[in-house]
Amino acid sequence: MRLLDVLLGRTRPVAPDLDRLFALPSAAVTLEAATGLAPAGSGAVCFATVEGAAFERIRQEVRALLDADRDRTGPPVEPYRDAYGYSWLVSRRSPGQLPQLVADLHAVNSSLESAGFGPQLLCSLVSFTNGAERRVALVYLYKRGTFYPFAPLPGAAERRDTALELQLRSVLDGDLPVEPELGRWFPVWGAPGL
Repeated sequence: MRLLDVLLGRTRPVAPDLDRLFALPSAAVTLEAATGLAPAGSGAVCFATVEGAAFERIRQEVRALLDADRDRTGPPVEPYRDAYGYSWLVSRRSPGQLPQLVADLHAVNSSLESAGFGPQLLCSLVSFTNGAERRVALVYLYKRGTFYPFAPLPGAAERRDTALELQLRSVLDGDLPVEPELGRWFPVWGAPGL
């Protein structure tokens, strides 16, 4: 079948590798040194909306798992639904706790995946800021196993700073597996933390 795939130009999907999330703290050091963007203290997991008792049970398990960590400023996980109908589980930490925030996101993704909700997982993101109006997210595409920067322009209009996104790609290229296809750099308008 592989020879046939090659002849027909088909590619196999990349298996999700959630451990790639743990590269974010070292990439954040590079990002801050090169651009002045530092962790904002929030991250989120996005998935296609799921309803029902099974999902509610998993959400409670994730909440209990993360609630065991007493070194937290707010609730362990906050549910959020954006204007486009996608669901998010949001984790907030102090900006200096990026490794713990990444561990939270990994735990949420892993719990949803092991409960059979892997096909609904879309992406995870971590927010960064320069202390002023500028907010940027590093987005992890669950089904691709890659990252890309998303830089919305300040203001009400849904516009993005593509020049900054391309600059961030070159800064992060050695630290993170950056998504090579720019067409897959989807805007995440209304994402929590942005």
